[in-house]
Amino acid sequence: MNDSLPEGELPEAVTPAEPAPPAQAEAEPVYDPAAPAPLNVPRVPTGDADVDAGLERLADADDLATDGHLEVYEDVHRGLRDALTALDVRPGVPAPSGRPPAAVQ
Repeated sequence: MNDSLPEGELPEAVTPAEPAPPAQAEAEPVYDPAAPAPLNVPRVPTGDADVDAGLERLADADDLATDGHLEVYEDVHRGLRDALTALDVRPGVPAPSGRPPAAVQ
């Protein structure tokens, strides 16, 4: 058998088998100082459901970039202001009106 090729013909390209991809080593997390990070500030319940809901809402800022904090803070501030306002309208002893009582005749 003659392994030579006729003049001008090239042998077919032999494609080597593709090597297996290297085993994926677990990559260590990359520290990004600009990435959102929890402040890990403890939130102690106050016993008032409205105030406690506001405190829990603050946790939402942990996962946001700094420019997203304002919306959360304004929302919490609004909720706390509403909770304080609600204290003034609860039923109970009426607040003095500032006028002297009418004279009884």
